[in-house]
Amino acid sequence: MTSSMNQQAAASLKSRAEQETENEANRLREQVEAALSIVAQRSPDEFDALQTAADRIERAARDLADALRQLAQQRKVPEIS
Repeated sequence: MTSSMNQQAAASLKSRAEQETENEANRLREQVEAALSIVAQRSPDEFDALQTAADRIERAARDLADALRQLAQQRKVPEIS
C-alpha cells in the first residue's frame, strides 16, 4: 500500500507534459517488444504483422517526439514565482 501511495505522490508531482512523455515512451517500448516477438515467431502472416508493427512503431515514435518537444517548450518557459 505504501508503494502505491508513493507512486501516486510521485505522479502528482509530474507535470502533464512529463506524464504524457512517460506514457508515450512506455507505449513505444511496448510496440518495440511486440515487434521483436513477431520477428521471433516467424509466422506465415509475418509480412502483414511486420508491416503493422512498423506502422505502430512509427506512430509511437512520432507521438513520443511530439511529447518531448512539448516538454522542452514547457521547461524553456521560466516559471513565474
